[in-house]
Amino acid sequence: MTQISTLLVANRGEIACRIMRTAQAQGIKTIAVYSDADTNAPHVAMADDAVRIGPAPVNESYLLIDKIIAAAQASGADAIHPGYGFLSENAAFSQACAKANIIFVGPPEKAIDVMGDKARSKRAMIDAGVPCVPGYQDEDQADATLIAQAKNIGVPLMVKAAAGGGGRGMRLVHDQADVGNAIKLARSEAENAFGNGELILEKAIIKPRHVEIQVFADSHGHIIHLGERDCSVQRRHQKVIEEAPCPIMTEELRAEMGTAAIEAARAVDYRGAGTVEFLLDQSGSFYFLEMNTRLQVEHPVTEEITGLDLVALQLKVAQGEALGIAQDDITLTGHAMEVRLYAEDPADDFLPSTGHIDLWHPAPETRIDSGITTGGDVSPFYDSMVAKIVTHGATRQDARRKMVKALTQTALFGPKTNRDFLVDALGQPAFIEGQATTAFIAENYGEGGVNLGPHSFDAFAIAAVLQHKLRQQAAHKLALNVNREMLDWSSSADLTTVTQYGQLADATDSDGVLHVHVRAPHRYHVAGASQEADIQLLAISSCAATVKVNDQTVKTLFHARDRQLHLALPTRSLTVTDLTGLSAMEDAGGGGTVVAPMHGLLLEILVEQGSAVAKGDKLAVLEAMKMQHEILAEIDGTVETVAATAGQQIAADDLIMEIAAVETEAEDDAT
Repeated sequence: MTQISTLLVANRGEIACRIMRTAQAQGIKTIAVYSDADTNAPHVAMADDAVRIGPAPVNESYLLIDKIIAAAQASGADAIHPGYGFLSENAAFSQACAKANIIFVGPPEKAIDVMGDKARSKRAMIDAGVPCVPGYQDEDQADATLIAQAKNIGVPLMVKAAAGGGGRGMRLVHDQADVGNAIKLARSEAENAFGNGELILEKAIIKPRHVEIQVFADSHGHIIHLGERDCSVQRRHQKVIEEAPCPIMTEELRAEMGTAAIEAARAVDYRGAGTVEFLLDQSGSFYFLEMNTRLQVEHPVTEEITGLDLVALQLKVAQGEALGIAQDDITLTGHAMEVRLYAEDPADDFLPSTGHIDLWHPAPETRIDSGITTGGDVSPFYDSMVAKIVTHGATRQDARRKMVKALTQTALFGPKTNRDFLVDALGQPAFIEGQATTAFIAENYGEGGVNLGPHSFDAFAIAAVLQHKLRQQAAHKLALNVNREMLDWSSSADLTTVTQYGQLADATDSDGVLHVHVRAPHRYHVAGASQEADIQLLAISSCAATVKVNDQTVKTLFHARDRQLHLALPTRSLTVTDLTGLSAMEDAGGGGTVVAPMHGLLLEILVEQGSAVAKGDKLAVLEAMKMQHEILAEIDGTVETVAATAGQQIAADDLIMEIAAVETEAEDDAT
């Protein structure tokens, strides 16, 4: 056995911080690595030492094996923990660690190599007797072969990258005519994300549950499972809400799935933490999906119901020790849930969002694994998940209610987030009743994005009162010898301020003007074109306020900057800008101006100057935050100019092209 004294964490963000917490609690020195984008990141500040490994792009920093190994050697690290993503499932990285005589906190190279390839892993699982989805996973990768095999399998069909995961390189096909394009897109995305364009085909299991089994194995021949996690709520094939145990699990089914997972691990001589993922259909049959040869994002829910520290177990096994736990020692207590807080816009098909973090306010007394801070940035170079919120309760409903409360007490102001969507999803009847499948989002919200409806008048009224109060406080700081008791007092009959919000105008088909009338200190009457509200300001601090709106008490988090105000009300977030005193400005974009929706790499420009396009046509393909995004025409017209080129790194709002709208001739009068 070799004791780990110094651990380099080859990752960033929340998982790097999570690993360091356990390592430091054990007296192990921790080393962070960081790119230029992460110079001031929390994981760098948390580590005992840190080593710069390159520029922001992952292929110039976090994916460079040689630089990671060099950083470990320079810092005296005797072990490397890869976290998840990046190099965590890279067999060459495991091999490089072994050559450098550095402990790799993960499974052997063989297990990573086999399970990291969906085609090879599926063949291995079939040989091991593990139930698998019917499909094609052979080596002939010619498009013609794949199209022919797709016809044999039938639709609906999944086209999937053999390497990697996380929903990248994956397409669901409902029509045989779309198979060729799905193969092209999946292969391109896989090559860009994983450097491997090999694909497999599988019969799509409609409305399954995504249920995975956590396994652990040591070098002494012991393999156990720690129960299951239900990860069915997903967008773009990436998990959003996870829970343990599965709401419909029985002891018999758990035993069957647990045994299958252990056999899957045994087939590749596994060691360490691993997760065997299954699709569970409506009849109770389950099928092997893949094995993740690393610590999962959602490992905290297993920790909550088992009382085990999975990172501590990883370190124990990596040092050559026995697990010290038998299958009969595992008991599952209560229920746990985890939600992933993403910087993204659910209303715009969950498009990733980047930018400066004006305020990060995590809920108190709640387990929140995060790697962000107020004043930091959400970078376009990495995954859009910024935090995980975890709750545990005696029952599933206890855990769910605690999660809703935690979300209402959490705010991230700056980039857009999925917080409101998470609150809404947790309150959907299908989720409350434990009936959510992988079709949950499509069934409850439709395709293309989540529309939670317009904001209430009360929300705008609260914003107007807070902006009034904050300006008043700012003015008071600049004034000399003004008694606070004189605030909100006027010798005239009515002290009124005027605020104008463009969003309110859009929602109510009005001018968006609100009149805030001061009735008494901390008491206000807010009047719009056709609605009004009485508001009492009960308490206010630097980022939180309690108000009474028409006799209902509401707590909100907020952040103000100049004319802009961010609000996180219990179920909805709102960002407003007071337009009073501003000159009218035309929309800078418009349907004919095509700009990048976010930072990224332009993979393809699909049109040229002079091309005729129709609304909905694909114009370009942008890769950002590990995903490919198609940029579509918003109008019918002709491409006037193309300002960008394929292969170009592009920033948010940079011009890609200009489209001249089709001019329609007025119809002649029939008279």
